[in-house]
Amino acid sequence: MTRPYHTLPVSPLQKNATFLKPRQMMPDQVGLDEPAISVMTDFSVVTAYTIFALETIEDARAKMIHRGVRLLLVVDEQNHILGLITATDLTSEKPMQIIQTQGIRHSDVMVKDIMTPRERLEVLCMDDVQKASVGDVVQTMQAQGRQHALVIDRLPDRSQILRGMFSASLLGRMLGTPLQTMAVARTFADIGSQLND
Repeated sequence: MTRPYHTLPVSPLQKNATFLKPRQMMPDQVGLDEPAISVMTDFSVVTAYTIFALETIEDARAKMIHRGVRLLLVVDEQNHILGLITATDLTSEKPMQIIQTQGIRHSDVMVKDIMTPRERLEVLCMDDVQKASVGDVVQTMQAQGRQHALVIDRLPDRSQILRGMFSASLLGRMLGTPLQTMAVARTFADIGSQLND
């Protein structure tokens, strides 16, 4: 025999009602010896914002402003990561180079033209991050010359899922000092690319 079930009371939704958005509470200040996990933007708690490769860089700028973020993951229709685009990319020389080489208008420059492709992205493993300190992450980002460090979890089949990220600007605010993360050229092609920028 099943127990009796009850109808729950209902009421109208009030005017100006809003909805709960996922938020991660970050500390205002941290020290270098504190756990790295305490300053990681955790995508199991907050939403990772995305854009498609064939959207314009103006679409990317508008999404960043609207969402209050400085990085968007570039994805395909299945949410596979194709790369990323940052606010720094939008204000760099990259859009102007595309305009000049392709003879197009600024409003026609696509995300795919200036994003950092997946093949050039390096990631940290969550297992290592859980054992690391804030200082370890700062050292890694400075050594890699990166403004952002992506963190992945490994699934049982050894595939990767993006779990979170670190931001140099956010870390700098929490540490009370700006982080210097100059881009590091890794290959002759990278050196040539940086010289042409």
